[in-house]
Amino acid sequence: MGPESPSQEAPEEMTSPFSLLQPAPSVLAPRVGKFAVPGRKAIQTPHYVAITSRGSVPHLTHDVVRDHTTIGSLYFGLEDFLEKAPNEVPPIYKVPRALHESALRKFACLQDDILLVLGARRVPPIVCPPANTDNSIGILTSFGYRQLEAEQYIEAVQKLRPDVVVGLADLVLGQKPGVKRREKMVDRTHAYTRDATRQLYETEDGAESDLKKTLYFAPVLPLENTQQTLYLGDLGDELREHISGLALYESSSLSVVPEELGDLPRLSFSEPKTPQEVLRDIALGADLLTIPFIGGMSDGGIALDFVFPPKKEEHKEDQQDEPKRKALGIDLWSPSYATDLSPLVQGCECYACTKHHRAYLRHLLSAREMLAWTLLQIHNYHTMDRFFAAVRESIANGTFEESVEAFERTYESSLPQQTGQGPRLRGYQVHPSGPSEPRRNPRAYGRLDDKAEKFAEALQSSVATPDADAEELQESGFAEKEC
Repeated sequence: MGPESPSQEAPEEMTSPFSLLQPAPSVLAPRVGKFAVPGRKAIQTPHYVAITSRGSVPHLTHDVVRDHTTIGSLYFGLEDFLEKAPNEVPPIYKVPRALHESALRKFACLQDDILLVLGARRVPPIVCPPANTDNSIGILTSFGYRQLEAEQYIEAVQKLRPDVVVGLADLVLGQKPGVKRREKMVDRTHAYTRDATRQLYETEDGAESDLKKTLYFAPVLPLENTQQTLYLGDLGDELREHISGLALYESSSLSVVPEELGDLPRLSFSEPKTPQEVLRDIALGADLLTIPFIGGMSDGGIALDFVFPPKKEEHKEDQQDEPKRKALGIDLWSPSYATDLSPLVQGCECYACTKHHRAYLRHLLSAREMLAWTLLQIHNYHTMDRFFAAVRESIANGTFEESVEAFERTYESSLPQQTGQGPRLRGYQVHPSGPSEPRRNPRAYGRLDDKAEKFAEALQSSVATPDADAEELQESGFAEKEC
C-alpha cells in the first residue's frame, strides 16, 4: 500500500529521489509524493518508517516482514550497535563485505529492496546524563551511557553505508532549553551538518565522494524560525547540493521550513501519540513519520481498530446527539474476549485476522506466548498501511480536511490504556525516573514464596511438635483411637 517495486533509474540520471505527485499550495499543507531510491522500493508519501530495536522490527522476523507486511523502510539507531566502542570494535564493523555493499544491510540480513535510514539515537530516545558537547552527543548503548563523537558518526556512515543518514543534532531532551542553550544548539548543529556534508561528499581535490548514494537529511531544530535563520539559510544556499531531505523533531518545526527547502522530503520524529496527531503532522506537510505507538499498542495487547475516513454509517451516527465515540483499539486482555471467535477487527484482511480470532489472541497473551505480539504487530502495521493509503487518496481527491474532521468526531482522542502485562522491558525502553522508581518487570523468581508459607502454616497447625503442651496435643487429635 506504500512501497512499490524497486526503482531502476540510474543514480546519475536521478536529480532528486523525491518528487511531489500532488504539490501543496504552501509549505504548511498536506501533499502526496514519491520517495524513490535506485534499487529500493519506491515509497508513496505520506507514509511511516518502521522503527527497529537492535536491528529488527520488534516481534517480527525477516520472513514475517517479507510475507505478511508491506514494510518498505526501516529506521536504525546507531547506539544499538556500538556496545563497547571505541575500546572494542563493534561486531557490526567486522562484517565482511565488498566496497559497494552496505555493512548495515549485511549485518541485519535484510533484503536488498528495503530502504535503510540510520540515525544516531533510537526512536524514541532515552534522556542521557552526559551532556552534548561541541564535538559529541550523549547516547545510551547496551553497555551504558557514553559520548558519540561527530567524527565517529561520520566514520560509521562511511562503513555502514545506509540509504539515508539523519544528521547529528544538538537536542535537549526532557526539558526546555534556556536562551543561551538554544544558541549553542543552533551553532553546534550547524557545525555538525557543515563538517559531515564536507567529509561525506567532498574529497581533498574537490571531487565528489563515492558516498553520493547515501542521502543526507539535515536536522531542523525544534526552535523558532528567528533563532535558526542563519542555519536554515545556509541549508538553502551553500549546503543545498548535499542535502537530500530534512529531519524534524516537533510538529511545529514544519512551520519554519523555508520555501527554498520546500521541495525536500520531511522526515518527522515528533513521536505522535494518536492517529489524530499523525493527521496533524500530515496536514502540516510531513512526508515520512516514525510512529512509536504502533509497537507500543502491540506490546500492550491492543489491536488498532480505526479506518480513514470513517465509514458513512459511523459518521451519520456521530452527527446524532453526540453519541459515545469509538475506541481506537481493542484491548485483548479483557476477559470478555475469552470465548470470542470473531477476528480481531471485522473486515480486516491481515494474516492475524484471517487466520485467528480474539479468543486465541487472548489465550496467547495470558500464556505470555511470543506469537501473541507477533500477530498483533502484523495487524497493527496492516492497519497503518490502510490508514496511510486512505490519507494519500483523500489528499489527492481534495477531501483531506473534511475526512480529518469526521475522523476526530468519530473516534476517541486517545488510545486505549494498557491493562495487561507486556513483554519484558529493557533498559533502553524505559525513561529513568530517579531514585525509588517502581520495578519495571515483575519478579521472575520467588513467586511460590507465599504458597510455601501457607503450606508451612497448614502443616504446623495439623501436626504435633515436641514443643506442644498436653492441651495442644489433644486438640490436634494426639492418641485418639481410630474407629
